[in-house]
Amino acid sequence: MDQTIRCARHCSALICAFIALLCLGEFARADEASSWDASSWHEIETKYIFGFTTGSGIGIEGEKEFTVDTVGRFGKRDGHYAATETKYEYEFTPSQFVQIEFGALGSAHNIGGVTDLDNRNAAGFAGGFAEFRYLALERTSNNPLSVTVAFEPNVRLIDETSGDRVHNYEFETTVNADLELLRNRLYAGFNLLYEPEVTWTATDDTVREATVGGSTALSLRIASNVLVGGEVWYLRHYDSPTLFAFSGDAITLGPTLYVQFTPKMFMTATWNTQVWGREIGNSLPLNLSEFQRQRARLKFAWEF
Repeated sequence: MDQTIRCARHCSALICAFIALLCLGEFARADEASSWDASSWHEIETKYIFGFTTGSGIGIEGEKEFTVDTVGRFGKRDGHYAATETKYEYEFTPSQFVQIEFGALGSAHNIGGVTDLDNRNAAGFAGGFAEFRYLALERTSNNPLSVTVAFEPNVRLIDETSGDRVHNYEFETTVNADLELLRNRLYAGFNLLYEPEVTWTATDDTVREATVGGSTALSLRIASNVLVGGEVWYLRHYDSPTLFAFSGDAITLGPTLYVQFTPKMFMTATWNTQVWGREIGNSLPLNLSEFQRQRARLKFAWEF
């Protein structure tokens, strides 16, 4: 295992240890009976509790939020590979059925000795994005299922994988659903993804591709402000937005964590590992051409 992955895992362990200490502090302050009485807990917004899987929640009408959301990708077939992309996001909810988000993208790449990728150690402004979310089915006392449809256009000036200067246009479309299995305690999340994109490279080449997939996640509320769980993703890559040129697929899975520090401040963290994959034309295990060995997410949000 390369040094980049080991360092990333060490950082993840430190973050988890820090969160564990915060959670222990919460438990020490809370009354034991009320801590485990889920009927006394407030309802929780489900959007962020599933890791890479997005829940259906869109917040309260009139609510605003600022989020720093970092996704890291680690490990290719050879050499060392680490890439991060961070969203600096402003979000507001003009009605109980609509949520709008927009912001800037920053990226960083540390690449060395990876086949088909230039060596690189750089960071910079990467572009911008917007997102429109519509609550298509609202959870009620008689209906535990909630469904949101989301559209997210992205404009990138730096390629996510290689770090090359490009003009990339991506239009991510998702269906985000979640089911309350136990009142205020256990939730299941489901996502469907279609992500077409087109890229114009510095050499005037045009690359058209698409990713489709789906996920399933579970999240258990172990305290009024802490949820833990896990998720699994199945992803397919095509060298065409019309899904006619299949190039490979992958399955990733990993644990998730959500911690609410105050009523207006919370974080989510997750780590996914590729456990199965295939590349068309390559008999080696895993798909490390379109995807990566590991990916991680750390998000902090402040509501106001």
